[in-house]
Amino acid sequence: YLAVVIDLFARKPVGWAMSHSPDSDLTVKALTMAYELRGRPENVMYHSDQGSHYTSRKFRQRLWRYQITQSMSRRGNCWDNAPMERFFRSLKTEWIPTVGYRSFNEAKIDITKYIIGYYSQVRPHQHNGGLAPNESERRYWLNYKTVANLT
Repeated sequence: YLAVVIDLFARKPVGWAMSHSPDSDLTVKALTMAYELRGRPENVMYHSDQGSHYTSRKFRQRLWRYQITQSMSRRGNCWDNAPMERFFRSLKTEWIPTVGYRSFNEAKIDITKYIIGYYSQVRPHQHNGGLAPNESERRYWLNYKTVANLT
């Protein structure tokens, strides 16, 4: 099982975890990775579906500790979580071998290559005007710093 946290600004995966079971430990690990890699951000929102691992006490306590506001999709409405659904569709159709993986470790290594390498650095995203997430963020920060220096 794979849990992924995507920053909606540039559609960039910023946290992920893999496990043999879909539980709150898995989602907490992905959330923690995102929180740390993003420099412990403030005033952020975490959106997910209503799965039991996102409504669990353990996951909600971690959100509370990080002071992250939780938002959830309406029951049975995949459109509310469309960016995440699109990520998993892309992963399955563009990357995962049709015969699957021989081991958990092989899957973990290959899927990490997809997330860090292809999806974030190479894959064009319509949401980003055809730019990969890393390039979209880079341009934002370049322009942000330029504007900040002028004032």
